Amino acid sequence: MSQPIILYSHKAGPNPWKVAIILEELGIKYETKFLEFPAGVKGKEFTAKNPNGRVPAIDDPNTGITLWESGAIIEYLVDRYDTSAKLTYTSSPEKYYIKQWLMFQMSGQGPYFGQASWFKNYHSEKLPSAIERYANEIKRVTTVLNNALEGKEYLVGDKCTYADLSFVTWGVMVPLLTGEQHEINFDEYPNYKAWMERLNARPAVKKVLEDKQKAMSG
Repeated sequence: MSQPIILYSHKAGPNPWKVAIILEELGIKYETKFLEFPAGVKGKEFTAKNPNGRVPAIDDPNTGITLWESGAIIEYLVDRYDTSAKLTYTSSPEKYYIKQWLMFQMSGQGPYFGQASWFKNYHSEKLPSAIERYANEIKRVTTVLNNALEGKEYLVGDKCTYADLSFVTWGVMVPLLTGEQHEINFDEYPNYKAWMERLNARPAVKKVLEDKQKAMSG
């Protein structure tokens, strides 16, 4: 019998919950260990696992691997545990297209949405030009996805893959990242809006988003 994977997380950060969605989708047993910021994620015990001092990271006692960076973790989980290719394709070029979209999430959505959050909510002084820049980047990324989804339900092929799911946890935070001044009207992005609604209706996604809400309110 396999042992549960340990997922190191933070209650508010989107990236660990992105990994949790994949774990839930694949029915992988796991336990979540929440780390406080900064003491937990910057402490010696955790930086011995992840020298970058960021969550998520995982310990998989079934293989002995400790791994960090959400994209690398997701690819590992799919390679190791998705034996029926539920969330992926084994054929070419589809399997490379999935990687392509995961890389776009990690290089496009995650960093820009994160900077939008920083300058709107946490920076020590209000910098309207920075707030506007990253709000516009959110719109740009949303436009890219909306255009790519024209005539399609999912980014690659005819099923939901780990590429689609990787966009959920930052996507649901957009209203908190933009505020009223730069609010996005998702009716202007109908393909994107319908796609997010499909993803958010999945039982695994609903469970993880509910788990996050409970963790943040607890």
